[in-house]
Amino acid sequence: MAFYRQVGEVPRKRHTQFRRPDGRLYAEELMGEEGFSSDSSLLYHRGVPSSLVDARPWQLPDQATTPNAPLVPRHLKLHDLFPGEEAMPSTSAAADPVTGRRLVLGNADVRISYAVSSLPSPLYRNAVGDECVFVERGTARVETVFGALDVGPGDYVVLPRATTHRWLPTGAEPLRTYAIEANGHIAPPKRYLSKYGQFLEHAPYCERDLRGPAAPLLAEGTDVEVYVKHRGEGPGGLAGTVHVVPEHPFDVVGWDGCLYPYAFDVADFEPITGRVHQPPPVHQVFEGPNFVICNFVPRKVDYHPLAVPVPYYHSNVDSDEIMFYVDGDYEARKGSGIGKGSVTVHPGGHSHGPQPAAVEASLGAERFDELAVMVDTFRPLQLGEGGAAVDDGRYAWSWSGRGPTS
Repeated sequence: MAFYRQVGEVPRKRHTQFRRPDGRLYAEELMGEEGFSSDSSLLYHRGVPSSLVDARPWQLPDQATTPNAPLVPRHLKLHDLFPGEEAMPSTSAAADPVTGRRLVLGNADVRISYAVSSLPSPLYRNAVGDECVFVERGTARVETVFGALDVGPGDYVVLPRATTHRWLPTGAEPLRTYAIEANGHIAPPKRYLSKYGQFLEHAPYCERDLRGPAAPLLAEGTDVEVYVKHRGEGPGGLAGTVHVVPEHPFDVVGWDGCLYPYAFDVADFEPITGRVHQPPPVHQVFEGPNFVICNFVPRKVDYHPLAVPVPYYHSNVDSDEIMFYVDGDYEARKGSGIGKGSVTVHPGGHSHGPQPAAVEASLGAERFDELAVMVDTFRPLQLGEGGAAVDDGRYAWSWSGRGPTS
């Protein structure tokens, strides 16, 4: 994140001696992006952050993808991936928010996964890119080397690349998470920011809306395992390793800088509306390399007397459009079978828009009470095993009311 924070105790000058009460030096670690040329933070460890005592391979959840062929729009019913909200697979080794993820869609820039979990995740570090995890339902405590974040429904959790962290589900309801993993960095759109990184007045959210860690998080332990996802020779160019470190990695007594995990509640996104229908960029919340993240929130809709509130038909000339329907009743998709937990895939090369009956039905509407998260990618997405498993096989024909004749 582009604005400065300090948490815990740090020395007055950076890169100078900072000693423990017993006289030993703390270990200073610079965590920075783009080879010392972008945002960074300085963390002060009780132990040596480079120390390892063992390492072994970690078999990642299935990362293989298959092309969207033949090219058609698709409806993926994510709630069918984990049937029964109360019947959690508590005896499974894959019932946590990290190892329990099932890949829905992916390409060389971004991977979208879904998980329903009740168990704590292992300590985890994504060394490939930033993660933006949207909490659909449930609550959790996200513990990180920077401190902890308490999150719940509607929260985006942005975790910078290589941040060691773990998810601890809290409460009785299963934790439902929609993970957007980049092969680079995720940040607010540049057009929302001044040249120095401050949010501008036209931005739909600002620094006050972002929650960062407020205090150091210290833990004890020896020979602690950290699961690392990194670049390799596996599907998607990925591999996994378990590092065993001699002391618990949550040993940071203080840090400062402009790079850290944070949470943002989608309810704090202020929608931009107009007399006629506004294009998707007004709904943008984050951007990554070759993709953007938008959200459609409850809002007043178009107020020209002849306005058509639902979207016009449009061709995704340069991108695939992925919509995750979180809550409410999405007006443009009425009559298509879309509901909470649905994902629609509208691929580049296919013109899409509202269901025919939805256009007339929307006339005169003053408000849409809907919540959806959209990812637009500038390279085609392929289906992960999770997406292929819950494709309804019918959505492509929903505009015509007719299916294939053969």
